[in-house]
Amino acid sequence: MLVAVLLGGCTSFKGRVAPAPAPVAAVKPAAPGLLDPNGTPIERVPFRTGVSSATVEKMAKQAGCGGGQGAGLVTEPGPVEVYRMRCEEGPMRGKVFTARCELRQCAKM
Repeated sequence: MLVAVLLGGCTSFKGRVAPAPAPVAAVKPAAPGLLDPNGTPIERVPFRTGVSSATVEKMAKQAGCGGGQGAGLVTEPGPVEVYRMRCEEGPMRGKVFTARCELRQCAKM
């Protein structure tokens, strides 16, 4: 109790204490609106790895697709998953490799 009285008395000598500034949230700038040729907005899916990412990356490499972040999980994790990988190297450069994995058995789509 004595500490509270002493600390409370310190502020009376300097006058009123200004409140702390409100925290500023870090805001990411919105990506420019991407549209397909028909004018429909393109949805961006965040990159997530899955249990079959390495398998799909090997399949993509055999198909001539390489580089980039790797194979990302597009669907929710479960018995059937869909993976997508952007091809930045090789004969498939500029294309997308997609695979469907059911119970870790993957096939190119």
